[in-house]
Amino acid sequence: MEIKWLEDFVALADTSSFSRAAEIRNVTQPAFSRRIRQLEAWVGAPLINRATMPAELTPAGRNLLPLAQDTIRMFSSVRETLRPPAEQGLVRFAALHTLTVTFFPDWLQSLQTRARHFGTSFIADRGGIEANLQALTDGETDFFLTYTHREVPFHLDREKFASIAIGTDRLIPVASPELRIDRKITPMAGLLDRSGSSKLAVPYLGYGYSSFFGVALCRMFAKNPPFRRSTVHESTISASLKELALTGAGLCWLPQSLVEKELEQGLLVLCAADPAWSLDLEIRLYRSTGKSGPMVEALWRAAGEPALRNS
Repeated sequence: MEIKWLEDFVALADTSSFSRAAEIRNVTQPAFSRRIRQLEAWVGAPLINRATMPAELTPAGRNLLPLAQDTIRMFSSVRETLRPPAEQGLVRFAALHTLTVTFFPDWLQSLQTRARHFGTSFIADRGGIEANLQALTDGETDFFLTYTHREVPFHLDREKFASIAIGTDRLIPVASPELRIDRKITPMAGLLDRSGSSKLAVPYLGYGYSSFFGVALCRMFAKNPPFRRSTVHESTISASLKELALTGAGLCWLPQSLVEKELEQGLLVLCAADPAWSLDLEIRLYRSTGKSGPMVEALWRAAGEPALRNS
């Protein structure tokens, strides 16, 4: 059994799409499918129901998924721990997956105009804020890049860890204009504004209850009028939920930075103009105040410059 088989399997579970998962894993779809079958042969049971669209995990696949995620995290942690930072020559980041796609590339480019050039690396996403914070606490990473919201507080010793706000975003409700509710295409634009909820249960793409966005949305739902929803898929990765939303699978809340192009092109529509149905997010950078190298200090100073924070 190869660790890349497990990484393939987790990517497929997150996206529910062989083609999208193969793209993420940077392999051809035939090669990707072959590796999934090799994993199934090793396990001795089918893991994916290929008769459904999107692809679904079998009972064996659902049982394997948390074990696969834990195994990947364990191997990644061991690798990072055993590799001396000085030999890596890289500034190490833990980050929520969406920020690695939407925020980090432009921010890094701006940052390196104000600090000396340096290499960067991401440790594997641990699946939530608390787990990623633990990587920072344990010294496995130099920085943690995350969304924050006042409704989802988390606590670190301020004498040992510092943070700065470096950006903003917004979590907004979106859906495909072709979304069907009870087999009928229902206008999505302003759906939540018109009645606070639909008389019919809306197909819902959620984050679960253990992720940052999942907790934040749960608290938002508690404050707003009842939102009747039927969960059809869950994932902690916003990019995978976006791909499903584009197919018309359901309504979901996604970072605005992730869906700007799709909204402009009309591939997705905003389901509420009322700000009560959206969440204003802050993007923060965390670090340990303990011993660190010159590259870490240079990055921290550059990240704290007002011109960069307001860009």
